[in-house]
Amino acid sequence: MAWWPDVCFWMMMTMTIISFVQAEDSYRFFDLRVTDGKVSVFKGVPPTTVILINEKFPGPELHLVTNDNLIINVHNDLDEPFLLSWNGLHLKRNSYQDGVYGTTCPIPPGKNYTYAIHVGDQVGSFFYFPSLAVQKAAGGYGAIRILSRPDIPVPFPQPAGDFTLLIGDWYHRNHKNLKARLDGGRMIPRPYAVLVNGDGNTASTSLTVEKGKTYRFRISNVGVQVSLNFEILGHMLKLVEVEGTYTIQTMYTSLDIHVGQSLSVLVTMDQPPQKYSIVIGTRFTEDLSTYTLFLNYTNPNSKNKFVPNREPDNDLDFSIEQARSIKTNLTASGQRQNAQGSHHYGRIKISRTLILESSAGLVHRKQRYGINGVSFVPADTPLKLADYFKIKGVYKVGSIPDKPGREGMRLETAVMGLHHKDFLEIVFQNREKIVQTYHLDGYNFWVVGIGNRWSTWSQASRREYNLKDAISRSTTQVYPKSWTAVYVALDNVGMWNFRTEFWARQYLGQQFYFRVYSPANSIRDEYPLPKNALLCGRASNRHMRDFIP
Repeated sequence: MAWWPDVCFWMMMTMTIISFVQAEDSYRFFDLRVTDGKVSVFKGVPPTTVILINEKFPGPELHLVTNDNLIINVHNDLDEPFLLSWNGLHLKRNSYQDGVYGTTCPIPPGKNYTYAIHVGDQVGSFFYFPSLAVQKAAGGYGAIRILSRPDIPVPFPQPAGDFTLLIGDWYHRNHKNLKARLDGGRMIPRPYAVLVNGDGNTASTSLTVEKGKTYRFRISNVGVQVSLNFEILGHMLKLVEVEGTYTIQTMYTSLDIHVGQSLSVLVTMDQPPQKYSIVIGTRFTEDLSTYTLFLNYTNPNSKNKFVPNREPDNDLDFSIEQARSIKTNLTASGQRQNAQGSHHYGRIKISRTLILESSAGLVHRKQRYGINGVSFVPADTPLKLADYFKIKGVYKVGSIPDKPGREGMRLETAVMGLHHKDFLEIVFQNREKIVQTYHLDGYNFWVVGIGNRWSTWSQASRREYNLKDAISRSTTQVYPKSWTAVYVALDNVGMWNFRTEFWARQYLGQQFYFRVYSPANSIRDEYPLPKNALLCGRASNRHMRDFIP
C-alpha cells in the first residue's frame, strides 16, 4: 500500500524529535477502512444502514500490549467527514491524536489520516468510536484490549477464555436523520432496542463454555443514551477491572454499566451443565428492553433445563450502593514499578474545586444543553490547532465558570484554563431525574464520593469521601437528584474534551474543553504537532514553520 513508506518516514521522524519510544516497545500497524453498508440487525426488518470498519459491524477488536506504539491508518470512504476517538486511552502528551473536533481536523471523504499513539502503561478494556455528529448511533465502533507485558503479574489466574461484549441502545432512524432532528431543535426519540456485538436478535446467539473453568467477559456500553445491566443467570460475576484499573475482587449477581463505561468480570462455570441466559437489560427507563444470549455448557445434562430471563429492576439505591462498593485493588501490580494505587491522592492539597451542573434551555427557539449555563458550539478551527498556531479569536480561555450561576443559557466555544500539575476536585451535581454519565479524555480520575438520591453536595459531603482506595476510571455516572465527586491530577498537558456521554446532549452543547497548560513549552510536557496533521479552518494555510514559540 502506498501510504506505508510515508508513514514509516514520519514515524522515524517522530522518534527522532521526541524520543518517546523505548527500544523494547513494539509497533502494531492497523489499516481501518470506513464505509457504510446495509446490515440485517433484526430479523424480519429491512437491512439498516450502518458504519462499517473493514466491512465489519462492530469493527475489528484491537489487541494490544502495554507500551505498544500504534500506527493506525483510517481511510474515510463515507460521504461525510469522519474521526475515530479512543475512549479511555490517555494519549499522554498527545491530545492531537484524540480524534475529537476540538483537537483534530476531520478526515474528509475519500481521504485518510494516520494516527500515531503510544499506549503507555495502560492495561485493560476500552473501545474506539466515531466522535463526529451522531455517527456513533450508526456503529463505527470496536473494542480495544490491552494486555499486560509478560513480566508484569496480573491479580488473577489466566482465564480459560476471553469474551468481548459491546452492548448499547439502538435506534430505528439512521444517524443522519437523528442529526437532522437535533439540528432542528428536537430531541431524538427513545431507543428501539438493545444490541450486543451488532446483533439485535435476542435469544439467537450463544457462547460455549466448559464446566469448572473460569472465563473473562469484557463489557463496554457503546450506546448513545441508556444505562444497561449485565447478568448471567445462576452465576456470580467477579469484578476484576474497570477502565484499566484492577479492582477489589467483589462478587455481584449483576452489574450496571452506564453509557461510555467499560469493565471486565471473571465467571466460573460452577453450575450443572445446561443452558443459561445472559441478560442485558435497560435501566432507569420507562420502556424496558432486554437482549438475551445463551451460555451453553459442553456436554449438558439430558434434562436441558432452560433458565428463564429475569428483568432487571430500577432500584436506584441498589445501584448507588453497588457503585460505592467498586474500589481499586491496591495490592495489584501496575505497569510501572510502583504498585497500582500507590499514588496517595487523599493527601494531596486541592488546587481548585469545580462544581459542574447540567443545563437545559431554548436558544433561538431550539433545544440546547450545556454545563453551568454554557452550551458549547464548535469553532471553525480545532482548538488545539488554534493554540499551536496562536490564531486569535477561535476561543477564549475562561469562557465557562467554575460553578453554576443564575444566568440563562448562552452559546460559547467553552474552554476552561487549567495548570499542569494542579489537583482538581470536581463535583457533578445532577438536579435532573435521569442518570447522567460524564467522561474526560486524556485522564482517569478517582471517584471519591457518590451522594444518596435527593441529596445536594456541600463542603460537609467531603467527610463521606473515600480517600484510600477509590476507583480510578475515565467515565462516571451521576444519579438523579444526586452528586458525584472526583479528584483529578492534571499530569497530561493538552486540550482535552470533557463531555456527557448522553450523545444527543453532547451534540447540543453539554461539553467543553480542559486546556491543561504548561509554560515550559517542552517536549517533556507535550509532543509537537504531528508532521501529518490535517489542517482546516483558519489553520488551512498554515505550515509548521509558521509556529513561533
